[in-house]
Amino acid sequence: MTHQVPMLINGEMVQSQSTHWIPVTNPATQDVIAQVPCATPAEVDQAVSVAKAAFQTWKEVPVSERARLMLRYQALLKEHHDELATILSSETGKTFEDAKGDVWRGIEVVEHACNIASLSMGETVENVARKVDCYSYTQPLGVCVGITPFNFPAMIPLWMFPMAIACGNTFVLKPSEQDPLTPMRLAELFQEAGAPAGLLQVIHGTKDVVNQLLVHPDTPAISFVGSVAVGEHIYKTGTDHMKRVQAFAGAKNHMVIMPDAQKSHVINNLVGASVGAAGQRCMAISVAVFVGESRQWIPELRDALAKVRPGAWNDPEAGYGPLINPQAKQRVLDFIQEGKDAGAECLLDGSVCQVEGFPNGNWVGPTFFTQVTRDMSIYREEIFGPVLIALEVDTLEEAIALINENPYGNGTSIFTASGAAARKYQHEIQVGQVGINVPVPVPLPFFSFTGWRKSFYGDQHAYGKQAVRFYTETKTVTARWFEDDIASGPNMTIQLK
Repeated sequence: MTHQVPMLINGEMVQSQSTHWIPVTNPATQDVIAQVPCATPAEVDQAVSVAKAAFQTWKEVPVSERARLMLRYQALLKEHHDELATILSSETGKTFEDAKGDVWRGIEVVEHACNIASLSMGETVENVARKVDCYSYTQPLGVCVGITPFNFPAMIPLWMFPMAIACGNTFVLKPSEQDPLTPMRLAELFQEAGAPAGLLQVIHGTKDVVNQLLVHPDTPAISFVGSVAVGEHIYKTGTDHMKRVQAFAGAKNHMVIMPDAQKSHVINNLVGASVGAAGQRCMAISVAVFVGESRQWIPELRDALAKVRPGAWNDPEAGYGPLINPQAKQRVLDFIQEGKDAGAECLLDGSVCQVEGFPNGNWVGPTFFTQVTRDMSIYREEIFGPVLIALEVDTLEEAIALINENPYGNGTSIFTASGAAARKYQHEIQVGQVGINVPVPVPLPFFSFTGWRKSFYGDQHAYGKQAVRFYTETKTVTARWFEDDIASGPNMTIQLK
């Protein structure tokens, strides 16, 4: 019998009473490896109710004890690192090395959550007026919700629930129904670390479950990572119901290549950043902007891309794995055909791609377009596949204007040997995360993941100090202690005296 994925409710793994189950498939073979339920409305309500009850106790737990839970959890995650990566590879198709990176970047956020005592400190000023002091506290919100995507089933859940719980909240996680096995193992290890029952709930499902969580009266904060269309819906629905929402949406990330950059570094980094993980990264570089004479490197870039081949997760020679499902593959193939039909030059076509021994895999080979115009769909829209397009401009100013006109603002990078060019670029570019000779500038956890414009809806970003602000509310206290019973008369103004 196919493994039926449980839910985590009140510290126990429970089987859903749902009649609607979704197959979880291996993207390299299409074999069904598990079935995941669409939780019933009653099960969703139960998960939130349990989390709400647990919050009443957890919010009173000293911050040092919360930090120790995270210390135990990060130690277990490290101990089970390779096991988690193997599970992740089996359900996403990622290569083992890429899967290990997925797990490790999540562990780094848990390490950061161990520092919650310092991160959650308030502020104080003595004598803001005569014998009046002012100080602030950060206090948790309640039941927080995380809705996570398929492409990083370890890292992105670990962006969310450890920080939220360390801040004193409880959490309901709704992972992607396409790869729920990794998040469930993360939840098991969290329980093993000593998490009290009810702190973390994991439920499964599709849009009906998401919509129920969005409008539930007892879920004050929603975290989401996914597509633009869904991100807009999450943000609007959540905020319409008076919730705090952070919604990380789509991207179209550009790398600017200056003529003074080191060619070998450019080509090696651009290949990995564009087709790594089959291009299924919100921070993937999908547009290479060649400035001036650097356009002469395009043929060598094409040759380097042609050497990369996809393969199974345990193939050490594979550059990346399959796309997550046949629908995702077809979407990428449709974009490739649209590019050809629009007149772009396809220097490298990965439309027809086979991997020996895996005839049913969702394979797409590296694909590279030149002669692309800004009105083409392959430039305007996020492809989310191993497809790189090249644009050519004459000056850095043109490159900056090009990128600033794009509606997305998730990540960008520039490769140059000029400090002046790099300084100009980082200052003038209207993108939240900038790399200088770094192709994929995902910040480490003591900073925050700061996409801009159409790539993000909300006010406070993921992990780092902004996550603490997102998952807490600030209470400010203004205090005076009288030394005698002599009153100076009523103060009829708002001014402190």
